[in-house]
Amino acid sequence: MPSSPKSFNAWPSSSFVYSRRSKVLILCSLIGLAGFVFGFIAISRQALGSKCKYAEPRSVSVVWDKTGSEASGGAMGKDTGLSDEGQKRHKIMGFVGIQTGFASTGRRRSLRQTWFPSDHQGLQKLEEATGLAFRFVIGRTSDRSKMAELRKEVAQYDDFLLLDIEEEYSKLPYKTIAFFKAAYALYDSEFYVKADDDIYLRPDRLSLLLAKERPHTQTYLGCMKKGPVFTDPKLKW
Repeated sequence: MPSSPKSFNAWPSSSFVYSRRSKVLILCSLIGLAGFVFGFIAISRQALGSKCKYAEPRSVSVVWDKTGSEASGGAMGKDTGLSDEGQKRHKIMGFVGIQTGFASTGRRRSLRQTWFPSDHQGLQKLEEATGLAFRFVIGRTSDRSKMAELRKEVAQYDDFLLLDIEEEYSKLPYKTIAFFKAAYALYDSEFYVKADDDIYLRPDRLSLLLAKERPHTQTYLGCMKKGPVFTDPKLKW
C-alpha cells in the first residue's frame, strides 16, 4: 500500500513560538533595565558633582566702607560666604543685578514665577546657557521685622547680593555705586548690568545683545542723561 501522505506545516509549533517570544521579551526587558540603570547612575553622578561644586553659599554680603566718603560710594567686595580673600573672581560674560527693596516682595515673587529661576540649580543652568549671572541686590534697614523676613527669603532662595547700606530712596545713588563696586570685586565680568525688579527680562536676548558687543571695549548700553539737570518736581525727568 502506498504510504500515507506526509503533511508539512510551514509555521513552527505553538510551543516553539511561545518560547521564542519569551526569549525576545526577556532580552528586551534586560536591555531596557540596563539603560535605566545606566541613566540613573549618570544623573546621580551629575547631581553629586553639581552639589559638590556649588556647595558654598551663593548670596554675598558687601560691607560698606565706613572710612571712605559716601560720595565715593566706597564698598569693599567682601564675600562673607567665601572667606578666602585670595579667591579668584568668578568669570562670567555678564553679571545682572536686579535692584530691589523691602517693599518689593511681590515683585520678586512674580519674577521667580516667570523669567527668574526660583532655585539655585535653575540659576546655574541659566548662567551656563546665557553666560549671565543674576542676583537680587538689596541693602539693609533698621526695621528688625523686615530684616527677619529678608533673612528667611535669602535662606529659601539664596539669590541675593546684600549691601551694607541703608535701603532708602534718597540713597539710591550710593546703592548704585556700591552695587557696581561689589559686582566688580566679586565677578570677573565683561559686562555689569543694572536692572529694576519691575521689568520682564529676556535673558536669551540680553545674552545675544551683549555677545555682539564683546569685541568692542568700554561699551555702554542704556539711557544716559544729557543737558541740564532739572530739579522741578513737576517735570518727569
